[in-house]
Amino acid sequence: MEGTWFSILPPIIAIAMVVLTRRVLLSLGAGIITAALLLVDFSFLGTFEKLWASFSGVFWSDGELNLWNIFIILFLLILGVITAFINISGGARAFGEWAMKRVKTRSGAQVLTACLGVIIFIDDYFNSLAVGQVARPLTDRHRVSRAKLAYLIDSTAAPVCVISPISSWGAYIIAVIGGILSEHAITEYTAFSAFMQMVPMNLYVWAALGIVFIVAFRGVDFGQMRKHENRAIETGKVYDETKDIPGELKNDLPTSSHGTVGDLIWPIIALVIGTVASMMWTGSQLYSEENGGSASLLQMFEYTDVAKSLVWGASVGLIVSIGFFIRQMKRSTKIGGAEFFMALKEGVKSMLPAIYILVFAWMIVGLIGELETGEFLANAVTESNMDIAWLPVLLFLVAGVMAFSTGTSWGSFGILLPIAGTIAVSTDSSLLLPALAAVLAGSVFGDHCSPISDTTILSSTGAGSNHIDHVITQVPYAVTGAVIAAAGYILLGFTGNTWMALGLVILLLAAFGLIMGRNPDKKRVVSANETEA
Repeated sequence: MEGTWFSILPPIIAIAMVVLTRRVLLSLGAGIITAALLLVDFSFLGTFEKLWASFSGVFWSDGELNLWNIFIILFLLILGVITAFINISGGARAFGEWAMKRVKTRSGAQVLTACLGVIIFIDDYFNSLAVGQVARPLTDRHRVSRAKLAYLIDSTAAPVCVISPISSWGAYIIAVIGGILSEHAITEYTAFSAFMQMVPMNLYVWAALGIVFIVAFRGVDFGQMRKHENRAIETGKVYDETKDIPGELKNDLPTSSHGTVGDLIWPIIALVIGTVASMMWTGSQLYSEENGGSASLLQMFEYTDVAKSLVWGASVGLIVSIGFFIRQMKRSTKIGGAEFFMALKEGVKSMLPAIYILVFAWMIVGLIGELETGEFLANAVTESNMDIAWLPVLLFLVAGVMAFSTGTSWGSFGILLPIAGTIAVSTDSSLLLPALAAVLAGSVFGDHCSPISDTTILSSTGAGSNHIDHVITQVPYAVTGAVIAAAGYILLGFTGNTWMALGLVILLLAAFGLIMGRNPDKKRVVSANETEA
């Protein structure tokens, strides 16, 4: 069954069930069982053994702890506790009140969120969760739905990381490009300069970011997003309270009336500084161990241990949040030792739904890898007989399907970038960089649409949105961006001119903004503040 069309059945079943049932754990479970059955040729006992191996492999693999997954889970738990301490200390309430005086409209709240998503470009995991923590009090006050917040976070996190050389994504991609250039003896540019030349060719990134800011500025809502936004505007309910909301504190916690903006901002700043410093430290240490000498800034991010750095950074943020909590204990009679343990308990509980989904997603991604789903899709590219000018758009679409099916953009990078490089060099070397850029763009697009993507899951968590609501509402925007990008890649393939292709993307974005206009539903109620005024 491996490497055949059967290998695409598990992701198709999981994704189809997600759409039909809106129950993510049930849907992922169906995909996991299907994959296990295929891998053991429908052996009943073998299926149970494969399921256990898949689950245990999330935490223990190759005779040792799977520290990447464990550290990501620890990071989520710590972040949940930080959120609880910030809420009890009154930081979220104070920030909401401060921001409402300065950000007067729903549009302003959304633009600010998108700008934060662009600014925090070090890592997509960190971006998804940190931006959510800062922006959620503001967008809640302005009646922006959590589904919209999740979209704004998700559609700025990966797109910015994939074009930033100083990020975990950029460092990884540059390393892969370096291997491709070395393999084909290409010396006309370095891996870094190739990466920078590919930035304007990453057309989906520019389409996705353009749509984000058009949506934020002009209030463009369509598909299921309009329903969520209208409910938030008309009722003030920013999410469906009947559904599971990962990252949302279940019980009302006592809140200090003496809280300040600093009670929210300083723990987040400590989290950012701690994470960046840890990424530089772990990268420097690993580089020195493998190569000797000191690492450059780019090499630090290339060799960094992202998961470990997130835990260390979160620990710094936790210590600072506990310090501010202790300060509130001295100021407020509502805050005491009982609330400390309540924050620990409720913070952990708030992250459990996200962790359940993440564990299931890791299981199905691992099983899909064993089925060689990615290799099957990649072979479809190499075996196709086509005009080479269509290569960029074809690679964009195949990478999108692969990332959508496997739930991993990085996995798609690893499989398709070398294949794209080989095809381009053996046919038309001038298409090498456009082909590689198309793979990066398509992988991000597929990741945006996939309910089994860990980045999508963490965006839901950071925003406090139901996961399936986020997926269903984001897909129409992602597909719109993909259509615009695909048009650009067709022009790029036939003309070889990057700036003409990017210009077409900009023109199509302008047409999108003009055609969609402002959603007339926004005229009824723009924000809670404006209604009261």
